[in-house]
Amino acid sequence: MHLRSKQNEEQHKSLPEAIKSIMKTKELTKQVRDKVVEKYEAGLGNKKISRALNISLSTIKSIIRKWKEYGTTANLPRGGRPPKLKSRTRRK
Repeated sequence: MHLRSKQNEEQHKSLPEAIKSIMKTKELTKQVRDKVVEKYEAGLGNKKISRALNISLSTIKSIIRKWKEYGTTANLPRGGRPPKLKSRTRRK
């Protein structure tokens, strides 16, 4: 086993179970994003928040930037091709 993978294993052992399950998903839950903003408002820097929650620094910056711009931590609507079928047709 490589040294780096041993370090990763040790880091994952110290994480709470809730955080481990979050790391497997692509999107963070609203509660975690709210926690990021809460720590930011408490005066913690981005690096400290990143280390405390074991979330990448770029993700922390992105969450805070969106919160400042839109005033919410909820997932924002994304663009994309409109559905071919109307929701009423899909349900049948």
